[in-house]
Amino acid sequence: MYRIRFKKEIVCEFLPPETKKSGNKVIILCDGMPSVPKKQKLAEFLSSKEYWVFYPRYRGAWESDGIFLQKSPHLDILDIVQELSETKEIVENSFYKKFKISAKEFFVIGGSFGGAVALLSSLDPRVKKVIANCPVVDWALLPEEEKTETANPNYVDYIKDTFGNAYRLPEKNWKKLYSGKFFNPSFYSEKMDPSKIRIFHAEDDPYIPYKIVQEFSQRTKISLKLFKKGGHLSTDSIVRKQWNTIHKFFIS
Repeated sequence: MYRIRFKKEIVCEFLPPETKKSGNKVIILCDGMPSVPKKQKLAEFLSSKEYWVFYPRYRGAWESDGIFLQKSPHLDILDIVQELSETKEIVENSFYKKFKISAKEFFVIGGSFGGAVALLSSLDPRVKKVIANCPVVDWALLPEEEKTETANPNYVDYIKDTFGNAYRLPEKNWKKLYSGKFFNPSFYSEKMDPSKIRIFHAEDDPYIPYKIVQEFSQRTKISLKLFKKGGHLSTDSIVRKQWNTIHKFFIS
């Protein structure tokens, strides 16, 4: 995959469409957190479907500059949308390779933490459609064990111990998640357009209880495909298995 930097801070891997180099459809992939960046194979799959694919690292995470959760991560995605909307050519960082791009349609796919990113990205009119896989829809409603996904009583310490400097996450920024407004899809649910969003979730998800997502779906009228089993669904697996459905949704 190629690499580019947006807004001089956000490192992003990308691939052009496999055959139609002048394609204008863009998919942005949003990672969960914490996670190791490993959606390159999914990016290759989506590139083969004739989409430009951009796979960023959030500000303050992994190779990107900045402080994690200094601002809502969905704004990183919208910064990418903005730059791609304004340019006709992008320059790959490593080998200064130039690509012509005419980005006109933007789609966002994210799972878990990245599902919240995707849902909030849908508020921007430039984003045409969104797939949210097992998304966090309301931080305040998650049980304590699901909030941390670990027995460590201090999540920020756990992140530092486990991932080192991969996430530059101050304690105060993590606590912002439970304010009710910051980076919280539920707070903005009345502004969401259900025709732009599809959610996938499993009833046996051990981290994000399905009833929270189901209630969110019913309240917002967002389409929810609920699986009996599957645990905390893999975004890679969902996109591949549900691609025909997702593609029809994207082009509708």
